[in-house]
Amino acid sequence: MPEFPDIVVYIEALEKRILGVTLERVKIVSPFLLRTAVPPLSSIEGKKVREIRRLGKRICWRFDGELWLVLHLMIAGRLHWYEDRAKANKARGLAVFEFENGSLVLTEAGTQKRASVHLVEGNEGLAKLDPGGLEVFEATLDKFTTTLQRKNHTLKRALTDPRIFSGIGNAYSDEILFEAKLSPFALTQKLMPDEIEGLFAAIKKCLTTWVERFRAETTDKFPGKVTAFRPEMATHGKYKEPCPRCGSKIQRIRYASNETNYCPTCQTGGKLLADRALSQLLKKDWPRSPEELEMMLREK
Repeated sequence: MPEFPDIVVYIEALEKRILGVTLERVKIVSPFLLRTAVPPLSSIEGKKVREIRRLGKRICWRFDGELWLVLHLMIAGRLHWYEDRAKANKARGLAVFEFENGSLVLTEAGTQKRASVHLVEGNEGLAKLDPGGLEVFEATLDKFTTTLQRKNHTLKRALTDPRIFSGIGNAYSDEILFEAKLSPFALTQKLMPDEIEGLFAAIKKCLTTWVERFRAETTDKFPGKVTAFRPEMATHGKYKEPCPRCGSKIQRIRYASNETNYCPTCQTGGKLLADRALSQLLKKDWPRSPEELEMMLREK
């Protein structure tokens, strides 16, 4: 799922191309994409884009007449820019937004179509789509601490809950927790003040670093390789690869369609976190350390 760094760079690329430009026509191919009926989507045709902003992991365009078009790319949605309208029409997108100077195509890989488009009126309509998570770059350490410890969640859950923090998802939560040297299962209300301060700094450092990397990659091009798996990442998607800090093998916990990646040496004091499915199967035989896991795998 595109997260804070991806969305920031998407918005910067869109500002260069469509800010102040007239939207000539919108074509919605998938009936599941558009989630609102009033006002009609045709009401933004012929109007100029006046502002583009981020709302959590959503991209919001303000048109003349205080109409807001809100795109949520979810897990597999991506944006593509074509100056050639014929090529845009061949892209097999779920939606095509035709501007005076080019076309923006929204695509979504896979069979589960979760991406969405909303058209709402005014700031009140936009506010209804806001999950309400804290914008960390706009917060003080005290405000961050209060938000983090309002309820006793695991750190992984707290960081990825859009009602708690804005713009952070599965991939960057792994990177942030690695940077902060904290376990994804650590409980928010049991963190020490220095751990909270370290987490606060780690969030800002990780997100800033990745925004700068994406800017350097794209330069003046439209972002074309938006993915949750990057070679430079320390833990996310790095299962069994060496930790860049200590050399231990990165471990993972699978749940539903997601997974958490972590370094047992740097983050959990050498302990393996219990994968729910496997630990229930193995029960008392579940390995307690990376060394025990290695021995168990060799015996098999």
